[in-house]
Amino acid sequence: MDSIITLFADPAVWAALITLIVMEVVLGIDNLVFISILSNKLPEKDRQRTRRLGIGLALIMRLALLSLIGFIVALTAPVFDLGLVGPVGEHGEPMFETSFSWRDLILIAGGLFLVWKATKEIHHSVDPAPTHDVLDAKNAVINNAGAAIVQIILLDLVFSVDSILTAVGMTDHVPVMMIAVIFAVLVMLLASDPLAHFIEKNPTVVMLALGFLLMIGTVLIADGFGVHVPKGYIYAAMAFSALVEGLNMLARSARKTSADKAKLH
Repeated sequence: MDSIITLFADPAVWAALITLIVMEVVLGIDNLVFISILSNKLPEKDRQRTRRLGIGLALIMRLALLSLIGFIVALTAPVFDLGLVGPVGEHGEPMFETSFSWRDLILIAGGLFLVWKATKEIHHSVDPAPTHDVLDAKNAVINNAGAAIVQIILLDLVFSVDSILTAVGMTDHVPVMMIAVIFAVLVMLLASDPLAHFIEKNPTVVMLALGFLLMIGTVLIADGFGVHVPKGYIYAAMAFSALVEGLNMLARSARKTSADKAKLH
């Protein structure tokens, strides 16, 4: 107890905690968007339970990985090398490399899954013809909750590994990591229902969210190959796209209000 009090008496620890909480919340929102899109494909009675189960699993995975810090850090050690290295970039590092660690392989697999899932969902949104996909809203039945949970678990694992490696890179103190992770998951839990309802009521937001998932999947694959895209660029692009979509929603709402007033007169 005394060691924890001493730890949090250091201003640098508080600065690291606040920064890490912000980063973990951002990573958690990516995870939450995927959970919301999947849960909205299920019957109404299963949606909230599936979302909360997915978020609960995300917390369990993150805390379990935190208890295995030594193992997680070892995930960054190279497993095999194909011997290919790209030209040196402006920062003195190769533009890509083919020395793969377990972290790289997990990110590539998760990115491919995200790209596949987002592309499939975009196809379903664009093509109105019914399909036999188990998660197609036209065919959704109660048994689909299991299929959704399996996919949520797979992406929870990818986002959890990324989240914990981010935490390890920010601080050496496990209590700080645990507080940041728990706080981020609590934010996910509080935001899950409002975000899912918002996505459900605004179909164009679904397409935007799927576009985000497609971009995130591509970035994960690139990161796995050693191509490090600055996260600031990614989130700036997402924020700008969300702002444009927000303006479109305001414009549609204004036109609807104007049309309703015209009908009354």
